Amino acid sequence: MRKFLLGAALLLASTLHALAGDPDPGKWDEVLNEARGETVYFNAWGGAENINAYLEWAGGELQKRYGIKLVHVKLDDTANAVAKVVAEKAAGRNDAGTVDLIWINGENFASMKRQSLLMTPGWAEKLPSWKFVDAVDKPTIRTDFTIPVEGLESPWGMAKLVFFHDSAKIDAAGLPKSAKELLDWAKKNPGRFSYPQPPDFIGSSFLKQALSELVADRAVLQKPVDEASFEEVTAPLFAYLDQLNPLLWRGGKAFPQNYPAMKQLLADGEVDIIFAFNPSEASSAIANGELPGSVRSFTFPDGTLANTHFVAIPYNAAAKAGALVTADFLISPEAQARKQDPKVWGDPTVLAMSKLAPEDKARFEALDLGIATLKPDELGPAIDEPHPSWMERLETEWKRRYGVGN
Repeated sequence: MRKFLLGAALLLASTLHALAGDPDPGKWDEVLNEARGETVYFNAWGGAENINAYLEWAGGELQKRYGIKLVHVKLDDTANAVAKVVAEKAAGRNDAGTVDLIWINGENFASMKRQSLLMTPGWAEKLPSWKFVDAVDKPTIRTDFTIPVEGLESPWGMAKLVFFHDSAKIDAAGLPKSAKELLDWAKKNPGRFSYPQPPDFIGSSFLKQALSELVADRAVLQKPVDEASFEEVTAPLFAYLDQLNPLLWRGGKAFPQNYPAMKQLLADGEVDIIFAFNPSEASSAIANGELPGSVRSFTFPDGTLANTHFVAIPYNAAAKAGALVTADFLISPEAQARKQDPKVWGDPTVLAMSKLAPEDKARFEALDLGIATLKPDELGPAIDEPHPSWMERLETEWKRRYGVGN
């Protein structure tokens, strides 16, 4: 028992020492000095060439301006980065961790917050560029999948579920306006729709969109999953999927791996409708030659899911100062405007135009968002993301029912 208590005391002391040493973004000159010469290992999804190219640009700017080397650790699943931090905490590695910054939201943020795997609260709102952030009209900046953010992660971009179709092949008048109408459309057009296989984020988001539309009381989704009522609450969703899945591309016997794979199916003419979490994605894909110029966007009039994506710093990051400078640069007006350009990425900004200097506001006003991008007032209402426990539970049940090989 004495050995156990001694070990626990040493672990606590080590953790407190790591936390006590966190750089303070309120003392920005000190942060900049400490950051110079650091290497920041940014664990972020690496499945899209345009996003990878954007991060390469950001890395060049960080090196030039601040002497920071940014290494993009390309992930196929953000949970892998979280697992690294979990393993390091279990091994008592409370500083000099291998993950400095993570592109994150929702389910993985909730997991890291619950396990105290994030740098001390409040840092995000002390960054110099926070003054430009629109936390009033974009409330998901402070609430991530129902979980209070509390300055534990810094906003990076906005997301709204939007659908795409090739207008040269499909008359806009016949497009579905809800999940139920999508099922009716699939019955008339078998094999012409699909979604990425969960636990891919986009595929799991489709499940949440359908559940949010079909559930008897949407308020129940804002609370953690109750196993006693899970089957009853989700019965409409799985009854829906039982009908939809046999009508999918390849009869629901195979699924696209991720969004880029689904986008390729549209480009190849194998499906007629796809979807993404970026309203500018279609225009960006057209600009990059990935989709034909006749592709257009549409959404559901009664609403689709909306959220914010973030960057977070693990509690044991080796380059915390460099991670802070990186997070601040990513929400600077220059970096945000470049990110919103469909020719670069097309990811919507987290900034408030009213807070920007005239020259920075002009950066955004000069952007051509593209012919396939819906205007803000055409995107329809935003549906709140369910509590993150729903995503994990839906993925498990989906795999049991429909996973390839079942």
